[in-house]
Amino acid sequence: MATDKWAQWLLTRRDGNSVGLRARNALDLAAFREGVLEGAGLAADDVVLDVGCGTGLIGFGALDRLGPEGRVIFSDVSLDVLDECRRTASGDGRCSFVVASADDLVGIADASVDVVTTRSVLIYSDRKAAAFAEFFRVLRPGGRISLFEPINRFVEQFRPDDLFGIGNSPVNDLIAKVADVYRGTTEETTRPMMNFDERDLVEWAVTAGFEAVELNYHAQVDVPADPIGDWETLKRVAPNPLVPTYGEAIAAALTDDERERLDTYMTALAAAGTPTRRTMATAFLRARRPHWNR
Repeated sequence: MATDKWAQWLLTRRDGNSVGLRARNALDLAAFREGVLEGAGLAADDVVLDVGCGTGLIGFGALDRLGPEGRVIFSDVSLDVLDECRRTASGDGRCSFVVASADDLVGIADASVDVVTTRSVLIYSDRKAAAFAEFFRVLRPGGRISLFEPINRFVEQFRPDDLFGIGNSPVNDLIAKVADVYRGTTEETTRPMMNFDERDLVEWAVTAGFEAVELNYHAQVDVPADPIGDWETLKRVAPNPLVPTYGEAIAAALTDDERERLDTYMTALAAAGTPTRRTMATAFLRARRPHWNR
């Protein structure tokens, strides 16, 4: 049974343990996976290092594109999620598993892999430049990185208090109080998520020695999106592994009367099927280790 915060979030807390919400989220996750794998330019016999593999979204997607000689190394700081990947691999000899962080890929030899992939991994690291240096180290000459990261600084700039994407509403004051829980009590743990943007990703890649650096950046402000669905389910969701669920934050921020007012409004909004508004920015980056030493 998974116990650490990373596995708990991946398996239950990011979707409130809801089958319906999990299926909805899977559409976005599939798009992120395909973007990373397309950027990787995989060959049939490549050795892929999936850094911060989680439950294997990218790694198992890569396996589907590799031939019998290809391999995937699943790397993560969490033993629990690596165990989940082992169960999914079901003895596939093309898979191996390494406990390591993105900025210290201990156990991965120099110039030993063809591709490094990540998805939403660097946002948790306070040593992002060191991570790029590690990616460069473990890649063979001509090897590639293909990364995806959300740019959370963008959301903080444009819609810092719009937690649920509902825009101006009679409960703005309550949502702002809940947002303050995330902003105040978790500032230390969430700092790495907010202290960079897409230009930093390019700079770190260039500084590490990569060439052929390409970045695809996509930003949205108040773009129509799905309704919130079931409000009680949404309250069981945590926006990332390091913070409380929305329900926990609501309990910490609001009085009983305020919680009742928020619940009444959000339940009615969900019942009406009112579309939300999506504000987010994402970046796909790919680059290559030169064939020669600089």
